[in-house]
Amino acid sequence: MSRFRSFHWLAVLLALGLGCGPLCAARATEAPGAISSQASGVWYEIFVRSWYDSNGDGIGDLNGVTAKLDYLQQLGVSGIWLMPINPSPSVHGYDVTDYNAINPQYGSMQDFDRLLSEAHKRGIQVIIDLVINHTSDRHPWFQAALHPDDPHHDWYTWAGAKTDLHAISAAGGPAWHAVKAQSASIEPAPISPALIEHYLGDFTGAMPDLNYDHPAVRQEMIQVGQFWLRRGVDGFRLDAARHIYDDLRTDSDKPETVRKNVVWWTEFRQGMAAVKPDTYLVGEVAGLSTAQLAPYLQPLGSVFDFPLAEQLIQSARQERGDTLGAMLERTDTAYRQTAEHHVIDGYSGDAPFLSNHDQERVMSQLGGNPQHMRMAAAMLLTLPGRPFIYYGEELGMQGRKPDPNLREPMRWQRAADATGETRWKASTARQGGDVSVEAEQADPDSLWNFYARLIHWRMQISALRDGDLRSYPVDNPCIAAYERADADSRVLVVHNLSNKPQAIPAKAAKVLVTSKPGVALQDGQLTMPPYSSAVLQ
Repeated sequence: MSRFRSFHWLAVLLALGLGCGPLCAARATEAPGAISSQASGVWYEIFVRSWYDSNGDGIGDLNGVTAKLDYLQQLGVSGIWLMPINPSPSVHGYDVTDYNAINPQYGSMQDFDRLLSEAHKRGIQVIIDLVINHTSDRHPWFQAALHPDDPHHDWYTWAGAKTDLHAISAAGGPAWHAVKAQSASIEPAPISPALIEHYLGDFTGAMPDLNYDHPAVRQEMIQVGQFWLRRGVDGFRLDAARHIYDDLRTDSDKPETVRKNVVWWTEFRQGMAAVKPDTYLVGEVAGLSTAQLAPYLQPLGSVFDFPLAEQLIQSARQERGDTLGAMLERTDTAYRQTAEHHVIDGYSGDAPFLSNHDQERVMSQLGGNPQHMRMAAAMLLTLPGRPFIYYGEELGMQGRKPDPNLREPMRWQRAADATGETRWKASTARQGGDVSVEAEQADPDSLWNFYARLIHWRMQISALRDGDLRSYPVDNPCIAAYERADADSRVLVVHNLSNKPQAIPAKAAKVLVTSKPGVALQDGQLTMPPYSSAVLQ
């Protein structure tokens, strides 16, 4: 059980510098359950290489994650997602060479077991990236598959006589890649047509796609998931979940493609449930609409909400919330209906986020505007489901493409060369020591303290954490408003996204929590200062 659960809610507030204003009054007058202290349901994405270096080699490691679990608990998160920790020839790790092992740069299996144990002692769950759409081209399976008479040859997809070798993959690059038959070497240069085969690789030639029409592949990958569950992980982030069968640009959104994906992930879910019935699965389904995401809820229970991420950042940037409430209600309704119709044991709802390791960091998308950053965070952390934070987001770290710049070292101390700082890559953002844990924890008005305050709202107000969502109509384009309700409480969430004070009618009894002083509710009229958020009973 999380240490936070044993704290009295007032101790949490005082520790965060929130004071005792409206929330104390609410505690005195509201029914039990309206204000509580529970796990926040917030998840945190970690690139281990960039997180914390425990042994001085400049590369983050698993012991470094363990060393900073207290930091994560202090922030208030309930779970962490570790980007790939398997052996891989690349820095990013999304081309795996051994699914049942730990990248030696990150430590040992014993280090991983200790991390799991220490995280669980603190009430922090752990999920790991499971990259099973494709392997590395250096994986022993693929090296064996280069021999046409080896059984592993059929574990991958090979071009036939009528295959369009110039086809574009669903990821946007070449789908087919040449390899010399009966050899272990990939041939970048033209070779004799009689000696080459072409294999499918949605993303790059270094990542050959597995053939999920082969029963042995399906069985093997279920066993991989079960292996990690038995070690104690709580679930998986499923990389490229829509690309198991969505291989070519012409496959995208075809009903048969979606159906085959759902059938596979249903089989996978059943395999995980046989070991751990409450396995948490969250899929990377890079869809552009709720309709594209919803089918994957049936087997997975949760998917990342890419359309919502784009809308949240747009609303913060444009300082307009007039279309957000309706979108949120449509999404929440569609997801809950999907869960009801399919009776998903592992249903966890939406997985909202602002940015991740594949996208420019949200502070960069917002042009470095600190007020827009705060409003994006306030919207994210008052939404249904399980919000995800990308490491360093709570500090306002910036990062623009290419991808390595999005995964730069976490800043712990003001000095970039301090003990524990990773050095595998120089920073391109050059933000200085003020964007660091050391600096921001010492500043009560910092973005870090703002994130911690919002996360603890979810711990204290059950409707923010567990409730459904209903749009709250407001005739003011600068305001985003919605109701959240569960069995114990109903609250109204209001965000003033603009740089001017705003006033709106509000059907509420009292203000529970605010992000800024100056929020006032009088005679049914709510007045809010610029760039502020409030939760009302």
